[in-house]
Amino acid sequence: MIAELMVQPSYWIDRDISLQKVRNLYLFKFTENLQTRLEELADRQKANLLTSEEVVELASLLELDRIFTLINAKVITASCP
Repeated sequence: MIAELMVQPSYWIDRDISLQKVRNLYLFKFTENLQTRLEELADRQKANLLTSEEVVELASLLELDRIFTLINAKVITASCP
């Protein structure tokens, strides 16, 4: 098994992650800048242009996105009567 390096999620917390109110619930979201970066990296991956550092960054952002999706789904589910 190959260990995959990742960027620590705390790297983005102060400037690139926000809580946004959506239908009276606060959900974790990427800022516009971080979402744009994720899309740029995904596009570069499709074109086979990622550097090794960008591969790590993309993997980290995708994992963080999966975590937020799970947390936000739990928040939404918990708020349903």
